[in-house]
Amino acid sequence: MFHILIAEDDKNARELLKAILKANGYLPFTAANGMEALEIIDKNHIDLILTDIMMPVMDGYELTQRLRDNNYEMPILMITARQMPEDKHRGFIAGTDDYITKPIDEEEMLLRIKALLRRAKIVYDHQISIGEVLLDYDSLTVTRDNDSVALPPREFYLIYKLLSYPGKIFTRVQLMDEIWGMESESTDNTVDVHIHRLRKRFKDYPEFTIETVRGLGYRVVKNI
Repeated sequence: MFHILIAEDDKNARELLKAILKANGYLPFTAANGMEALEIIDKNHIDLILTDIMMPVMDGYELTQRLRDNNYEMPILMITARQMPEDKHRGFIAGTDDYITKPIDEEEMLLRIKALLRRAKIVYDHQISIGEVLLDYDSLTVTRDNDSVALPPREFYLIYKLLSYPGKIFTRVQLMDEIWGMESESTDNTVDVHIHRLRKRFKDYPEFTIETVRGLGYRVVKNI
């Protein structure tokens, strides 16, 4: 499941985009301006950004420029009511990958998103490699020494998240929000149960260790 961040200051438009993306198999995150978007990106793995241009606090141009200046390479699709060439030129100079104009055509937006993900090779390279261990996001499998095992989705998303940011501490609330969703009725204990299963499953893997950070949450430490 690909993670798409929607940066849009209009609440109704933001919720509509969220519903469309969710209905089409994406996991949407939402922000009301560029600053909120940066905070979300700092804490979550994001595959693509869908951003309006005109927003308070930080607009889409500045958001895009900051991300590119800090070597973030995820595709960015700008939403604009402006169709003047100079406006688009400014966006491409900042680092956007594509544009879509308002009013948004739902089918066109989804096609552009698929094209951007494909162009970025995320569909094909959605993998993490640590020593002899290979995690493949598309097949939900973990392979080591030619021995491949398919994990239940939640377990895979959890270990993939932790291994995407080795050494970074994630609270139970952060993991619950991203893996299970903010509207889930599951409790923090659900994370603990899944961590226990992952530790048991990978106890003989020397490449990494899942650590408990007392009072905070969990992190993965690379051992190679």
